[in-house]
Amino acid sequence: MLYSTLTPAEKRRRLRARLDDSDELLRLPGAFNPLSARLIEQKGFEGVYVSGAVVSADLGLPDIGLTTLTEVAQRAAQIARMTDLPTLVDADTGFGEPMNVARTVQTMEDAGVAGLHIEDQVNPKRCGHLDGKAVVDLDTALKRIRAAADGRRDPDLLIMARTDVRAVDGLGAAVDRARALVDAGADAVFPEAMTGLDEFEAVARAVDVPVLANMTEFGKGRLHTADELRDAGVRIVIYPVTLLRLAMGAASRGLDEIATAGTQEALLGSMQHRSDLYDLIDYRGYTAFDSSVFDFTVER
Repeated sequence: MLYSTLTPAEKRRRLRARLDDSDELLRLPGAFNPLSARLIEQKGFEGVYVSGAVVSADLGLPDIGLTTLTEVAQRAAQIARMTDLPTLVDADTGFGEPMNVARTVQTMEDAGVAGLHIEDQVNPKRCGHLDGKAVVDLDTALKRIRAAADGRRDPDLLIMARTDVRAVDGLGAAVDRARALVDAGADAVFPEAMTGLDEFEAVARAVDVPVLANMTEFGKGRLHTADELRDAGVRIVIYPVTLLRLAMGAASRGLDEIATAGTQEALLGSMQHRSDLYDLIDYRGYTAFDSSVFDFTVER
């Protein structure tokens, strides 16, 4: 009922423990709203991801750096508080210079997330699987990660460094930059737009921190299975836009059906039933709480 039963600090601690104590692969589907985060937890996944591309799309905007820290942090807070799972959020380039990066980290801490990633693209950034990306020089990239680590107040908050240099200067440059970002204080690395398992393996061999794989649809690489990624040394996998694409695809087909048939009758079998929605929201819990609070009589 209401929000998560765990504090943000406890969720961060648990995420760190899972990453430190085993070689399991943590699966983090992207939540496009708080209710979808609750569904992700119900289905047995290990974490929730908040994609910058999804936040942008939800606002009707392209993923080219138009969203603000306030907008992303607000959505991250709404999602993180709705689930006991750890939430990882896309913090783009940190929304400014190194001091802004430090502020971003503290704002995301206050939002209740378990971790965030900062990337090395130039401002304004663009979707990691679009062509024409540009990255900052190594010194600027390192300053962002140092600022993030210095700004952190909770030592369990996961600071992840994302690098987009693979698409610009090749795999060797991505491996070298990943090492440098870890030396600068990154707790994990996110090499974007890898083209195959061998590339993930190369990054995983080069660093002694968890590596994240981005399994976004219609991107630069193949959609690998969880077992394949685990065997390649990947520790976290995100499916950032999958649920939004599924939902929007279904919505588009549904609207076509209503426009053509004049009724949604044929769509009922593909809908979430009212009872399932009520179960996910936990209507029973609210009813029980309300009854316990207001179960009294007034003396006359």
